[in-house]
Amino acid sequence: MTPFAIAGVQMYVNALESNVDGMIHRLDILMARFPWTQMVLFSELAPFGPLDKFALPPENETIERFQAAAAKHRVWLIPGSMFLKDPKDGRVYNTSVVINPEGEVIRRYAKMFPFRPYEAGIAAGAEFCIFDVPDVGRFGLSICYDMWFPETTRQLTSQGVEVLLHPVLTGTTDRDAELAIARATAAQFQCYIIDVNGLGAGGVGKSCVVDPTSMVLHQSAGQEDMFPIEIDLSMVRRQREAGMKGLGQVLKSFRDRSTDFSVYDRNSGTDAFLHTLGPLEIPQQGNRAGLHVDVPAQRVPDAPAFKGQDATPGFAMNQPEFAPEPLPNPTAGTASEPEVAPTPADPSAAMPNPPVKPGILTGTEQSSSG
Repeated sequence: MTPFAIAGVQMYVNALESNVDGMIHRLDILMARFPWTQMVLFSELAPFGPLDKFALPPENETIERFQAAAAKHRVWLIPGSMFLKDPKDGRVYNTSVVINPEGEVIRRYAKMFPFRPYEAGIAAGAEFCIFDVPDVGRFGLSICYDMWFPETTRQLTSQGVEVLLHPVLTGTTDRDAELAIARATAAQFQCYIIDVNGLGAGGVGKSCVVDPTSMVLHQSAGQEDMFPIEIDLSMVRRQREAGMKGLGQVLKSFRDRSTDFSVYDRNSGTDAFLHTLGPLEIPQQGNRAGLHVDVPAQRVPDAPAFKGQDATPGFAMNQPEFAPEPLPNPTAGTASEPEVAPTPADPSAAMPNPPVKPGILTGTEQSSSG
């Protein structure tokens, strides 16, 4: 058995004020309560929230404070991520740092797939993050939307990553889809997933820890949570060698594949369909992309145009003719004797859904076994 204790911290994130003091305070509480913790992971953009106007230079006092906190508690620390601005070209990256128990920054990782088109203006990183914890195993890091692209996890696990650390900021309605992706990723790539979301401006919570069989070891709800979990790296190695529950050996099957995937060659033309999907942009009101509707929607004359809509030109000149309004009912307000419906011979025939005996199909005497 190769045990290692990782704790996720799901906390409230303020968008307009620094959350660094709160993060360090929660780290102090966590280590006082669970001193056996060896690694701590916070959620995406936890230090300063989701606004890139708070971007910092790559070397800054905040990272130094996290380094001191890691050394104080002798833990591996990944303090979520923060926006860092490249001093050379001014581009802003969503960046995580990995700090070892000596307080040293050993890796930096810039998010490869910013959540475009909503994260417009954030540059995409191009380097993977892999590091070893001595005498324990190999760890990898991806951020939020990265996991929606299995190629990122494929690259990491093909280089031996056994635990995927995944800070998240999801405050939208697709969080349940992300949880399904986390479970599927764990099974597909035979690795642990440590998925930490924030609260408030940092997300809707529902952090989770998933083992290589896709079993959820912990699921947070919608309140603050600290969840130290001891994982077993020997389980990863056993499963990759013998298969999940003695069954699928997916990494070895991929290694021994007989097919190369031309879709990854940008010049192959295999991905021609993708170029028919239109630009990567935020949908607007009235957007009909992908519906292939040829008849334009009718609009009320002189109605104000909303964001993303233009007034329909020539509307007044081409209005359709409507049928004349029918005259009022001449018998309205007068009473008449109601007609009495004939009584059916079989009383049950008058009922819209007559009861049937359990196990008997309607209109037959044969029993149903499901």
